[in-house]
Amino acid sequence: MPDQHGQPVNARPSGLHAFAFQTGRWTVRHHKRRERLAGCDEWYSFDGTCEARELLGGAGNVDDHWIGDPVEPYGAASIRRLHSDGEWSILWIDSRRADLDPPMRGAFDGSAGTFYGKDELRSKPIDVRFIWSRTDQLHPRWEQAFSDDRGQSWETNWIMDFTRDDEVR
Repeated sequence: MPDQHGQPVNARPSGLHAFAFQTGRWTVRHHKRRERLAGCDEWYSFDGTCEARELLGGAGNVDDHWIGDPVEPYGAASIRRLHSDGEWSILWIDSRRADLDPPMRGAFDGSAGTFYGKDELRSKPIDVRFIWSRTDQLHPRWEQAFSDDRGQSWETNWIMDFTRDDEVR
């Protein structure tokens, strides 16, 4: 028997609604490392916005960002989809280029989610890690880290701290 979203009730994968915490409008405080995987310890900060909502009865999620990076402001979006094994895929779309970033894949364990993928930096292969934390609190956090040694060490290079718009006013 299907639920209100057309999914069989007994076939729901674990992880359904895992991104429900993100639904709504947010002000985002960004912290970015000036140079990635270059031994740089200098960070800069700026603001942005995000609006997110669930899709597919909680088996999908989309967010729309305005990233006010003073180096180059841009729009971006994430599209997420839950798989039958309980893991999520994340795709990043960025107005600075036409291609999608390579997909990330992972899952939540309690209020934290960890997602991994592959990419390139300066024409060399790297591993990428996203961590969503504090998803059970008022101010969730997203972090991105890169590794150029196959995950033996990670360098966090971007942090987003989210505040609901109704808290800002």
